[in-house]
Amino acid sequence: MSRHPEVKWAQRADKVFITVLLPDAKNAKVNLEPDGDFTFSASAGVEDHLYELKLDLFDKVNVEESKINIGVRSIFCVVEKAEKGWWKKLLRGDEKAPHYLKVDWDKWVDEDEDNGLGDLDLGGMDFSKFAGMEGMGGDAMGDDLDDTDDEEVSKPAEENSENPDEHGVKSEAAPSI
Repeated sequence: MSRHPEVKWAQRADKVFITVLLPDAKNAKVNLEPDGDFTFSASAGVEDHLYELKLDLFDKVNVEESKINIGVRSIFCVVEKAEKGWWKKLLRGDEKAPHYLKVDWDKWVDEDEDNGLGDLDLGGMDFSKFAGMEGMGGDAMGDDLDDTDDEEVSKPAEENSENPDEHGVKSEAAPSI
């Protein structure tokens, strides 16, 4: 008997993101049909358990434009919709979604918040350009603030203890055993 892997999903107006979470999957096979039939099978685990999945997606998809990436920890699919528009759910039919199907909140964008930047890939962003932000109302790292709470305050009883070292830290006598 086969098992079901955990599946996460999110959408944009033109695509659906489906992530099958199955670490160390072997012989992974993904099939996508234009009518929205999505099937997956692979083996994983020490005992090579068989994992299978069949999803009847809400509407038709564009198989040629869809992309599948089989990684070490998961299988990531970008399924292009045949017609642009928001689906009210991932699966067709009126039955309740299976327990292994969850919303991918890391990728989720509400329909009214989608501004077309869903394809924005931050992986190639040059973060070194942030180094020249000195003109943004103060020092780039905020070093111009007085941090008086970071200074060490000595108690009156400590005034008579041994001299501080070169870092200003007072050493105490080692306890006797």
